Amino acid sequence: MEDSIELILQDFTGGFPTNRSHPIVSACTGALLTGLYGLWSVFTMPGFRKIPWSLKVPYLPSSKAQTQNVMKLLEGRRGRLADLGAGDGRLVFAASSAGFQCTGFEINSILVAYARSKARLRGIPLTQATFVKNDFWKTDLSSYNNVTAFLAPGVMELLGEKLLKELPQDALVISCRFPFPNWPQKSAVGFGLEQTFAYDISTVRSHLKISQKTVMK
Repeated sequence: MEDSIELILQDFTGGFPTNRSHPIVSACTGALLTGLYGLWSVFTMPGFRKIPWSLKVPYLPSSKAQTQNVMKLLEGRRGRLADLGAGDGRLVFAASSAGFQCTGFEINSILVAYARSKARLRGIPLTQATFVKNDFWKTDLSSYNNVTAFLAPGVMELLGEKLLKELPQDALVISCRFPFPNWPQKSAVGFGLEQTFAYDISTVRSHLKISQKTVMK
């Protein structure tokens, strides 16, 4: 959504001459840009007041390449999958089509309604894809053996602590764009902004235990 808004803004700013301005054109342009910003806010802001400032992450949809990278890292996996900050549900839909039992966690009620509508239109049963308006920070994730997340760098360390406490030993965690600090990667796919990282929870726990013992010595 942010990328779309930015492209629209660039198109409009590039479409009018900069050396002179017409009052009516300026007024119309200002009103249009205000409306576009308002539309963007409708999708990004609902639910933010319920989350501590340090844990807030704006809505940024996964690109097609990121979704494909996630699915590559999930190859050979089965079971239940939790998508943290599901947005419009594109990752959930991709994973459910591959046989996963998916739950998309999203605090934004508008995005939840939108994702549920898309699921109904596509005829996807609730056993394959469910979207819940829940704060995943307050939800026990121990029943999921696959977790995907596209959040922000500032929350990755805290998220890592939560997942280490709750996930089963055979869990796989996949993070888009932003890696977990101090976690050894099982594998990674893509480059730059499209890069996606996979982590084996049992390996991460073993690595951190060894690191702690080394520090204590």
